[in-house]
Amino acid sequence: MVRLIGADAVAEAGYDVVEASSADEALTILQGAEEVHILFSDIRMPGTMDGLQLARIVHDRWPSIRIVLTSGDTFLQDRDVPDDGRFLAKPYRVDVLQRTITELAS
Repeated sequence: MVRLIGADAVAEAGYDVVEASSADEALTILQGAEEVHILFSDIRMPGTMDGLQLARIVHDRWPSIRIVLTSGDTFLQDRDVPDDGRFLAKPYRVDVLQRTITELAS
């Protein structure tokens, strides 16, 4: 449900959204994707790795992809997110998420 809210907010801001249910699925999608500009991920995810590990891999493999991480129980500073990414603590406001995505996309 939380993923749906975030995906809807990003789509409402005018961006195409591809959802993944785990970090493993996200990596599979990214390997076959032609053009991805931003990774928006929760830190707590099912699968073999969490969102922070996913962000590090994405940063290493696809350095042009900007990163936004979120969590309700793990708190980071923006400087802790790879690639000068951003961290949004939950609950975040939809307008803040949309503004953050827009800033990173430009």
